[in-house]
Amino acid sequence: MKNILFDYLLKNFLKSFIMIVFIFYCFGFILNLFEEIEFFKNTDVSVILPLILTGIFIPSLIVKYLPFVIFISSMVFMTNIRNNKDLLTLKIYGFSNLKIFLILAFTSFVLGWIILFIINPITSSMSKYYEKTKSDYSRDIDHLVTYNKNGLWIKENLVNDNQRIISAEKPDGVDLVDVTIFHLNDKSNLIEKITAKRADISDNDWVLKEVVVFKQKNNILEKEKFDTFQIQSIYNYEKITSLFKNFDTMSFVQLVINYNYLLNNGYNKDFLNQSLHSLLSLPFLLLLMTGLAAILTMGTLKKSDNLKLVVLGLIISVLMFYFKDLSLALGQTGRIPLILAVWAPVIALSLFTCIGVLQINEK
Repeated sequence: MKNILFDYLLKNFLKSFIMIVFIFYCFGFILNLFEEIEFFKNTDVSVILPLILTGIFIPSLIVKYLPFVIFISSMVFMTNIRNNKDLLTLKIYGFSNLKIFLILAFTSFVLGWIILFIINPITSSMSKYYEKTKSDYSRDIDHLVTYNKNGLWIKENLVNDNQRIISAEKPDGVDLVDVTIFHLNDKSNLIEKITAKRADISDNDWVLKEVVVFKQKNNILEKEKFDTFQIQSIYNYEKITSLFKNFDTMSFVQLVINYNYLLNNGYNKDFLNQSLHSLLSLPFLLLLMTGLAAILTMGTLKKSDNLKLVVLGLIISVLMFYFKDLSLALGQTGRIPLILAVWAPVIALSLFTCIGVLQINEK
């Protein structure tokens, strides 16, 4: 009998989770579709492309907000079994509140790891395709920044239709290493070439060091050397790094396997740690959000409390969302260690959940 009741809990909990995921997907699809149509309204594409891009963008969004999805699905499931008296039946057959919580929380925990190792690589690949396709149609395509195995590449439009193309082997803090700059005229002919060992890009006035400037004059290539040389760019360190903060295109597995490679190739260590630990904390957040839902719903058997629980659940979800963002903001500004900032919501929620679960077990 206990195996039947265990299967009942597991299957219906997962059904509630899948139902809420589907609702989130449909709701997100409708909202994002308007944004994609607005983006492509001045381009010669069919309506199929916005539909495809919306369809592949929403799964990564759901993974990002998965703690709130699991919280709502847990609330729905536990409210249902309480209202239809199944919770009372489970207690009669020896399932205490603590045992029910442990089954559901462990399911959420395992679900989190399955998502990290199986679902997340798929959603990150979809996000990568989404970002690449959007960049191909971007109206700001005249100014491009890309980072690949060949290093960092930047394209800028200058006055009089001139262009600047910058390449660097890799970033190193606020510097770029082994920089080459090409200045081209409106006919894409070379005006000058600049090479530098390093370039300080902390602000828009770049300071180049150990510089060699090649200029084309009367079909003769003239060469000049400088200890330092300045150019003005629309890009600086903060703007360039902000373009690579979106780690949705990189899965948890890729981060773990390629961490040192990414670090050695110029990726910011803080951003890598933030992304890695944010993903690593996901299974623990799912477990704790399930516990939070259990505390709110299993403390009473009264149906009259449904509306109060819905309102309280929404308030808690919003508060958790802002607390998580506040904690990350404190970490990113150096007020607290970044890794602590990522795990602070987990630690705070753990303390609250432990106390709450002990209380509901007594009921």
